[in-house]
Amino acid sequence: MLRAVIIDDEAAAINALQLLIEKHIENVQVISATTECLQGISAINANEPDIVFLDITMPDMNGFTLLEQLTFRDFNLIFTTAHERYAIKAIKQHPTDYLVKPIDIDELKLAVENIHSTKETLLTGRHVTRKLEFNSRITLPVKEGAVFLPVFNIIWIASDGNYCTFHSSDGKTYVVSKNIGEYEELLPVKEFFRTHKSHIINVTKVKKYIRTDGYFVEMEDGSILEIARRKKDEFLQIMNALN
Repeated sequence: MLRAVIIDDEAAAINALQLLIEKHIENVQVISATTECLQGISAINANEPDIVFLDITMPDMNGFTLLEQLTFRDFNLIFTTAHERYAIKAIKQHPTDYLVKPIDIDELKLAVENIHSTKETLLTGRHVTRKLEFNSRITLPVKEGAVFLPVFNIIWIASDGNYCTFHSSDGKTYVVSKNIGEYEELLPVKEFFRTHKSHIINVTKVKKYIRTDGYFVEMEDGSILEIARRKKDEFLQIMNALN
């Protein structure tokens, strides 16, 4: 059971979120909910919750200032706000998610599923990153702020030095200033395979295997990507198992 704290200056917003959790979210218990920032700080430090749902704009103290006052920070942070303009500043706090009010139940479910999948677990003094599930979302820190992309929407990822470009099923691309190796460690191994040093593919989005002057795949978006010779046999085993 994940233990949660809610901090929001609007009692109605707290009640609405609590009701969504009680009716639709399993394995999450709200142990404290308050409209007062100082009470929220005390609740977090005293109870050491797994999740904190935190509003950003509050009259006595904004969410960013509140975070600076905490002595306990080993929780999953989900910002809840009516203002999307805070996304850029929010992503610097490494939140699990960023929910815009009124909170959509499907968005809330995805946020909690992401916590189950990616929560950094303290183990023998070290943090260990757990892989994402195929039905969860990945947070991409992009130039404009942050994109919360469903993992199953990723078609392929291109590597360019310390940058990655995510190609999505919606036809959009997202450039992220991270090494592709970080995402190789994070994405589920059953669906994502690094066929070449320069890209990772979603094997469920492969349309065609091509063997002409080398080895290639045609992806759902029409991209033709090379398969490294040493990766070919493993790729075919994965595809055979998938089908």
